[in-house]
Amino acid sequence: MVAQDQDYEQRSEKTADEEQCYDLLIIGAGPAGLTAAVYAARKKLETLMVSVNVGGQTLLAAGVETYMGFQYVSGAELVQKFEEQVRQFPIAFAIGEEVTDLFAEDQQFAVRTSGGKRFTSKTVIIASGRRARSLDVPGEKALIGRGVSYCATCDAPLFRDKDVAVIGSGNPALTAVNELSSYAHRVYSVVRNTVKADPVLVDRTKRTGKVEFLAGYAIQEIRGTKRVEGLVLRRLDDDKVVDLPLGGVFVEIGAMPNSDFARELVLLNERKEIEVDCDCKTNVPGIFAAGDVTTAPEKQIIVAAGEGAKAALSAYRYFVMVHHE
Repeated sequence: MVAQDQDYEQRSEKTADEEQCYDLLIIGAGPAGLTAAVYAARKKLETLMVSVNVGGQTLLAAGVETYMGFQYVSGAELVQKFEEQVRQFPIAFAIGEEVTDLFAEDQQFAVRTSGGKRFTSKTVIIASGRRARSLDVPGEKALIGRGVSYCATCDAPLFRDKDVAVIGSGNPALTAVNELSSYAHRVYSVVRNTVKADPVLVDRTKRTGKVEFLAGYAIQEIRGTKRVEGLVLRRLDDDKVVDLPLGGVFVEIGAMPNSDFARELVLLNERKEIEVDCDCKTNVPGIFAAGDVTTAPEKQIIVAAGEGAKAALSAYRYFVMVHHE
């Protein structure tokens, strides 16, 4: 295996070529896409990665303690490790390009990007991830990774003995509340109307003795300079403003798969996730999907990476069967 790796070392980055038909086009450069790229390159597939950025939502994780080989690593550091490994291989990149359309043509596939570029390939892996819904309030973007989090599973241990708030009323929000209650000093569950989670989750939350429910509040601002210092709320029944001192804010108001560009071609479920089987196959031969954009359960970094490996191996088998000369 070492000899095979050395065959790829010190390669310079390849420029994405609109004239070339690639063996494999990977849409997205998060954990699923980056892992798929390594596996594809080792199978000697001519591979192109097209993505808005490198890292996806992993970049938002202040700390990760559940990725094997790292007792603790920030999301940005983990992405850097992934990227360093991928760039050892002769893979072409089109970073900064958002795929807006995916379509089939003559036993091949093509994508168009927001930058007006067009790339073709014989197989495709969609690993475009998902995007968290944001509160869109002052302070939120500036304090991402500095007390504002969209992943309790990733970041809960970082808030040991602190007071935190979870924004959201559904099952994901109450699950986050329960996870945080194992570490935080106090957890505020803040909802605009009422909690809509399953009763079993609500009962479990109440039994912790650490949770205070704040219903009927709108979020006005996340306050802080270098880190989160508080949450400014407005009570809906009388417009009273409340300043809640906090060390962390977890936003759990849902996430949307980045699948719109493929909706006319592959099958989506009611949550707009791409439906895949256990081999990461979609309903379209030659198109595979991996990671958080799919119906695969558990939206976790390590799961996405594993799904990316599976997708690349499935794509390789398809390529050999259909296109190999």
